[in-house]
Amino acid sequence: MASTTGHWAGADFQEPPRTPGGVALCGACRGAKSCRLGVERERLDEDGVAWFELACPRDQEGGPDVAHGGWTAAVLDDCLGHLPLLHRVLSVTAELSVSFVKPVPVQRPLEVRAWVERREGSRWYIAGEMVLLPARAVLARASGIWVTRDQGHFARHAAWLAEQEARGEAQ
Repeated sequence: MASTTGHWAGADFQEPPRTPGGVALCGACRGAKSCRLGVERERLDEDGVAWFELACPRDQEGGPDVAHGGWTAAVLDDCLGHLPLLHRVLSVTAELSVSFVKPVPVQRPLEVRAWVERREGSRWYIAGEMVLLPARAVLARASGIWVTRDQGHFARHAAWLAEQEARGEAQ
């Protein structure tokens, strides 16, 4: 099955399309020209820490005026995963752990901060936290491993998926 999402960056690093706030857009957000998760700005500071300004969109509400936990996990995955990208390295998530500290309010100013704890070969060990502004109360923490991806990453996945489909049809 061919991808209908358009061109994706390969190992020959290409700068992704960005919003006026500098947010790198994934394939799913390119059509909307904005981050569907609500990230409005991203930047890398001089110490290598990534900062993200965002708010949970109302359509991601899980409880009364509270973000769905899946939105919180997705945002942390996205923001922490943008740290290698801000260093001009393409990566994929290998592992993600999220601690939900407090409910995340919808449509309120939030900030995510992400930093590299260490690097081992192609593995980036990244941590971060989400806070409520302006008081900076911690709402969630995350840590995980991102692995540098090569140009063949998605082609190998497509081949594997085709093999799975063929096996299913042969049964």
